[in-house]
Amino acid sequence: MTQEQGPQDPALAARLSAIDEKIADAARRAGRDAREITRIVVTKFHPASLVQALHALGVREVGENRQQELSAKAGELPSLDLRWHFIGQAQTNKAAAIRRSADAVHSVDRDRLADALHRAADGDDILDVLVQVNLTDDPGRGGVAPGEARSLAEHIMTLPSLRLRGVMAVAPLDEEPQSAFARLRSIADGVRDVEPTATWISAGMTGDFAEAVAAGATHLRIGSAITGPRPDRG
Repeated sequence: MTQEQGPQDPALAARLSAIDEKIADAARRAGRDAREITRIVVTKFHPASLVQALHALGVREVGENRQQELSAKAGELPSLDLRWHFIGQAQTNKAAAIRRSADAVHSVDRDRLADALHRAADGDDILDVLVQVNLTDDPGRGGVAPGEARSLAEHIMTLPSLRLRGVMAVAPLDEEPQSAFARLRSIADGVRDVEPTATWISAGMTGDFAEAVAAGATHLRIGSAITGPRPDRG
């Protein structure tokens, strides 16, 4: 059992500051402006109170991997000006619940999921979505095959309640991140041929965000390096 972290938790503030400094350093080395990079704090398995503490420290972009957690935390914190990113694998039967809470879905990897998210639109609201690309040789992993990313992007463009923002991927464990993210950058260029404003590249986590920044990532997904160890779920 872990202690919930309050708004004044100095350890949380120190971890957040340390990561932001590392992101700024990576941006400088890449000749980029750190202000063009969005840091998303992934709060998987942590309570809503941690999200409140992060908000008190200036965090506005929060990521969740599971629909149940996304729905619960967003429901507990309706008054906070947060942008909720859904970054996990999504089942089509969860699309409506995801859409009710998410501002952006990074993990659209098939036409059927895009269709389900579109059907779940409420009125004229627009949902930001990204094409998730599978950079591994395992077809069971989340993401569309690199050669099919453009086709999925074209399908998303036919769905008026979805706004194509770009691409997302996780670097394979058996490949240097620099090489993997260079491939993603090339795929992102193809998606921008479909929609020139689809400039987001969601890539990079705690262990490889510097390489992602060097390859042009615009959105980084950082979890335990900021939040601390995940609570014991047992």
